[in-house]
Amino acid sequence: MVTIINLNKIYQKVRNYTLKQKVKLIQRLSSGKNHLDIGAGTGHFIDSTSRAGFQSLGLEPDEDARNLAKKSFDVNIQPLDQLHKLDDSSMDVITMWHVLEHVYNLQNDLKKITSLLKDDGVMVVAVPNMNSYDAKKYKEFWAAYDLPIHLYHFTPNDIRTLFDQFNMEVKEILPMKFDSYYVSMLSEKYKGGNIFSAFFTGLKSNLKANPETYSSQIYILKKKRP
Repeated sequence: MVTIINLNKIYQKVRNYTLKQKVKLIQRLSSGKNHLDIGAGTGHFIDSTSRAGFQSLGLEPDEDARNLAKKSFDVNIQPLDQLHKLDDSSMDVITMWHVLEHVYNLQNDLKKITSLLKDDGVMVVAVPNMNSYDAKKYKEFWAAYDLPIHLYHFTPNDIRTLFDQFNMEVKEILPMKFDSYYVSMLSEKYKGGNIFSAFFTGLKSNLKANPETYSSQIYILKKKRP
C-alpha cells in the first residue's frame, strides 16, 4: 500500500511538472493564441493553456472524459467529429500528445488537421519511439506497442515521411524523458519483472539516447516555405 501511495504521489508531481513544461513549450513556439488540442482527455492540459491565456479548444472522442473535463475544469472540449467542421487556417498551434498512434483515418484526418494551421502556425506531436533503447530491450514486451490500441508505431524518419505528404517539416525534436521510466515499468510488469529493473532501464534509455532515440519524443512541425 505504501508503494502504491508513493507511486501515485510521484505520478501527480510528474504530471504537474510536465503540464507546466508543455505550456512553456507552446508559449515559446507561438505568439498566437488560437490553440487546438486533439485527444484532450479529461482536460488537464487545456485547462493549463487556457489559464495561460490561450483560446484553447479540445477534441476528445470519449464522452465520459469530456464530461469529467467539463465538471472538473469547465473547459471547451468537443466530440472528435467536430474536427472536419473547423475552419481552415484558423489555428496558431495544434497539439497531439500521444494521439497520432491512435488515429484510425490517418491520411484523411491529417489532411484536415494540417489545413487548420495558419501559414506561420506550429504543430506539436508526441509519440513513442521504436528506435529507443527500451523498445529494443523489451522487444515484444515493450508497453508502447500497446496492440491493438496503438495502430501505428513510429521512428523519427517515419514522422518526417508521413508529414512530408502534407507539406510539413520537422523543425525540432525534443525528448520526453519521464516516459522511459513509465514505459519500462509497464514493460517489466508484462514480462514479470520488477520496478527496480524498470527504473534502471528507464535511466539507461535516457543516458544512451541521442536526439532521435528517446523513448518518446516531441516533434515540432511547421509548413514548408514555398
